[in-house]
Amino acid sequence: MKAVLIPGDGIGPEISASVESITKAMNLDIEWVKYRAGAEYAKETGEVWEPGLVDAIEEYKWALKGPTATPIGTGFRSVNVALRQKFSTYANVRPLRNFKGIDSKYENIDLVIIRENTEDLYKGIEYMLTDDIANGVKLITREASTRICRYAFEYARTNNRKKVTAIHKANIMKYTDGLFLDCYREVAKDYPEIETQE
Repeated sequence: MKAVLIPGDGIGPEISASVESITKAMNLDIEWVKYRAGAEYAKETGEVWEPGLVDAIEEYKWALKGPTATPIGTGFRSVNVALRQKFSTYANVRPLRNFKGIDSKYENIDLVIIRENTEDLYKGIEYMLTDDIANGVKLITREASTRICRYAFEYARTNNRKKVTAIHKANIMKYTDGLFLDCYREVAKDYPEIETQE
């Protein structure tokens, strides 16, 4: 099986080399096809990613990406955001759990954060109103809000989780976060066995 490997920047190449070693040691049938992307590549070439990267992901259907740096305040758009938009990888799934033997300020943590990755400020819509005023657009759609809410409830159902909590700022952002909250409440009706919290 062929899969794309994007080593990225910083510790990315080191992590990617470990992945290659592990998959080889496990005799997994993965042929890693490497493409460069990120700040280091952009500095050398003026491009954000190596030609053929998107086509390879479309062809092989699998990709693993190391960390990629994005210039702060100026420069090119985030490689992460551009790839998410291109492939509609809308669900960022982050499990959080305590491990025995590792001291932590909090105990018995077992939660999963599911965040929408393609809308809101990730759309990257911004412009200058004047030389002294910049405006960023917080774009929220019913389609994307419903999709991420359904993903969260399906994840909860599949993984035998008991509750889905909507994190929002609808008390301040009446239209944008308000729309998201409406979608959350609507989707929740299809999952009566799962507790909800806002």
